[in-house]
Amino acid sequence: MNDTEVRAFVYDVTMRSGRPPLIADFGAPAAEVIESLRRLADGRVLVLQRDSDEILMAAPFSAVATPFAVESGGVSYFANCIWDALGIPAMLHRDAEISTSCGDCGTSMTVRVENGVAQDNGLLHFALPAREWWNDIVFT
Repeated sequence: MNDTEVRAFVYDVTMRSGRPPLIADFGAPAAEVIESLRRLADGRVLVLQRDSDEILMAAPFSAVATPFAVESGGVSYFANCIWDALGIPAMLHRDAEISTSCGDCGTSMTVRVENGVAQDNGLLHFALPAREWWNDIVFT
């Protein structure tokens, strides 16, 4: 599989199932898939797990549970941050409900996205400017 095919497979599986595929799911030699995933990670297309070559993030999707749960079209997703949570319905071209909590006080929050527009009131806060996110993308 070439990098374009690997990337397309990652996003196809993720958008349908809610989670990125495991290396074993590709149906190709693991070494070939890992080399491609590493190149995609070097290009900031994906983020791999620190201790393995499995996918951690295929933005805007997270492979692990996060405080940003998104429901859309009967599929449950996790986003890496609120920005990514809003990106999921935009990427899917579907309405969604985002369940999260206030980063300051912990109060439960729900944001509905309908026809591409966030319906609820709220304030998004980014602790770092976007140009610094990739300094440590996992903990930004």
